[in-house]
Amino acid sequence: MSERPLPPGPEADRPSSDAVPPRLGLYAIFGSTFFELVGYFMLTPFLVLRLHGDGVSTAVVGLFAATGWLGIFLMTPFASAITQRLGRRPTLWLAATVPVLTTVGFLSTAALPAWFAFNLVGGMASGLRWVLAEAVVAEFAPPGQRGRTIGIFETMVGTTFVIGPALLAWVGADHSAAVWLALGLMGVGLGWSLAIPRLPAAADAHSARIGLDGVWHAFLAHPLTMAIGFIGGFFESGITSILPLYGLALGLGAAAAALLVASSGLSSALTMLPAGVLADRLAHHPQQRFGDEFAARHLIMKACAGITLVATLVIPFVAGLPWLAAPVAFLWGGAGGCLYTMVMIDIGSREEGITLVNSTAVLVLSYTLGGVLAPALGAAALQWAPTLGFPALLMGVASVGCWLLWRGSGRGR
Repeated sequence: MSERPLPPGPEADRPSSDAVPPRLGLYAIFGSTFFELVGYFMLTPFLVLRLHGDGVSTAVVGLFAATGWLGIFLMTPFASAITQRLGRRPTLWLAATVPVLTTVGFLSTAALPAWFAFNLVGGMASGLRWVLAEAVVAEFAPPGQRGRTIGIFETMVGTTFVIGPALLAWVGADHSAAVWLALGLMGVGLGWSLAIPRLPAAADAHSARIGLDGVWHAFLAHPLTMAIGFIGGFFESGITSILPLYGLALGLGAAAAALLVASSGLSSALTMLPAGVLADRLAHHPQQRFGDEFAARHLIMKACAGITLVATLVIPFVAGLPWLAAPVAFLWGGAGGCLYTMVMIDIGSREEGITLVNSTAVLVLSYTLGGVLAPALGAAALQWAPTLGFPALLMGVASVGCWLLWRGSGRGR
């Protein structure tokens, strides 16, 4: 994965990077992440539907679904501590092995408390995979193609949100074969993880802050990019989850309301790679009209934040022109996904090793927090003040994002 010499350490006790094609490690991480996430996003809706079909109350089913996200929250701050102790490659092995074991657990028992425990542990493994895979891809991407590489990775991750449920629908949401297929996919992901070559030891493995202290230090060091991560999660993940409610509030039919989610997801999938390629090109523009790499990324971030604000300004007119809802959702999803991609490129270009894992953990936490708060606040606004409160909420968040980015212009990192 890297042509740098391997310093002494638990993962680098003998030279190996020169014997491995530089891109092999990235291919292995791409493949392992893809198959594991497809299996995960196939398994999760199956379990939710199975519990509902078994007569479990809607409230308990909702708690079960939230348990996976709770696992992500609990694990993310400690990703750097685990990585420092085990090393990057063994940690990726651990993150791939645990979902296989928890899926076997779902097959072995129908006890609801055990299912909650398996879901929590599986979520923790997903959080560990999320943070470390993002960090490793960002660090070992070719410097001149970091934006392109991260854009491809984020797009690939986005497709798993569609492929997993689509496979479930193909197999049958009420067919037990779905669990076995999900298990098989996760097993393939584990196989790809085992193919990850020996990685160079992190240069800061013994000096970087870890755990909560490391995450807090990373937040204080770069609050702007983490705030933008929150806004990206708010518009790409969070608002998307309540778009059907928004469509129903506009008087759209159930099918048309559901298509708003597809509009947002399609935009996110189509725009993250072009945004990454654009970041690379602007950073290496022969006339240097855009300044350095940071200035180029900052310009794209400001454009994306501006798009979210412009889209929210259209909301008051959507009630009279419901056809505008789909273009607005398209802009929200694309801009939110591009904001996350730009922040990941930014921290990957300036940090490495455990320090990069800490910054990625803060980004994941910020993005996830935005994804959790948006549906909670947005649904309340739709219920209590759909014509005023909902637009005001979104305009407020988008305005803060624009203000932070324009205020940060010229201040460097």
